Amino acid sequence: MNKTAARTAIVTGASTGIGSVYASKLARRGYDLIMVARNAERLEANALRIRQETGQNAEVIVADLAKSFEVSKLADRIADDASIAFLVNNAGISLQGGMLQNSLPDAETLIAVNITAPTLLSIAAARAFAKRGGGGIVNISSVTAFAPEMFDGAYSGSKNYLINLTISLAGKTRDAGIRVQAALPGPTDTEMWARGQVPESVIPRSMIMNPEDLVTAALVGFDRGEILTLPTVADESVWAAFEAARQGMRTSLAAGRPAPRYLQPDEAASAS
Repeated sequence: MNKTAARTAIVTGASTGIGSVYASKLARRGYDLIMVARNAERLEANALRIRQETGQNAEVIVADLAKSFEVSKLADRIADDASIAFLVNNAGISLQGGMLQNSLPDAETLIAVNITAPTLLSIAAARAFAKRGGGGIVNISSVTAFAPEMFDGAYSGSKNYLINLTISLAGKTRDAGIRVQAALPGPTDTEMWARGQVPESVIPRSMIMNPEDLVTAALVGFDRGEILTLPTVADESVWAAFEAARQGMRTSLAAGRPAPRYLQPDEAASAS
């Protein structure tokens, strides 16, 4: 997306951290902004700063994406506003402690914000952008998607879901001129990371990335046409091997009967 083609970008979770940086960088690329978050004061302050620094319009929408009617209103805006050409699904939450230390409503809220909202907004954007001849969708996932045994399974699972959603949408919208990307941050210096209170003995400060560096790298990946961007992975062959192994399993995912190792001894003998 170059400056001459830029129109309006929606960024959720745009009051601070990764979302704030995305809003600033997209404005510098010539996009007007629709900035969405729950905290009205911080959101307006950030929008004012971006207007002053870039000269771009920055509209503020105060919304809680755990509430379905708020998501529906935003999806309708994407569908109805012909200027919108870019969506960053950045809003997300994590739980303090694990799944078993939180209430069922807490888990329901995480699912609503991390899964339901970006799904519905991505679908709305994909449909609208296809009619408009192109656009961009970025879903902020996480490297925790690859390590569920190390992190809370609800949070890491929600981030793995975004990978699946992104890969599927990218394949279905490529011919419509839509670019879909999932960016997978590692530990990043945000308020969410600070609330997690991960000891430095577990993750040293030197391993925590600045949000500015993260978004810069993610946009490089977007410009290159990457579907998944892992800014922390220096050796690209590591990811290539992982993806090759995943694709290699496809030939074994459908069969008319269980694999021999799952047969009873007498069935295995007769099968041989």
